[in-house]
Amino acid sequence: VQLVESGGGLVQPGGSLRLSCAASGFTFSSYAMSWYRQAPGKEREFVARITSVGGSTNYADSVKGRFTISRDNAKNTVYLQMNSLKPEDTAVYSCNARRWTTGYWGQGTQVTVSS
Repeated sequence: VQLVESGGGLVQPGGSLRLSCAASGFTFSSYAMSWYRQAPGKEREFVARITSVGGSTNYADSVKGRFTISRDNAKNTVYLQMNSLKPEDTAVYSCNARRWTTGYWGQGTQVTVSS
């Protein structure tokens, strides 16, 4: 099982990034997918979630209206489009796959929002 995140980097406040998480080794289309983030010295926090067939999404209040989660089950990939980025969005972003009690994590990708 592998979850490999990409797309992180350094961006100025107000900018955009699109993160990707490529999955392999399990039946991707059967799993709900989520993004979490962890800033230095803070607990990991939920960012966004999408159901297995993509019919429903939910977001943390802090990113609602700025971030969009989506998935392509044909490509076994989940995305996080991040717009209007703020310095407080700086964190390591990780994707998570979950189905019932089974869950998998990726290693994460660093997002830094700074001028």
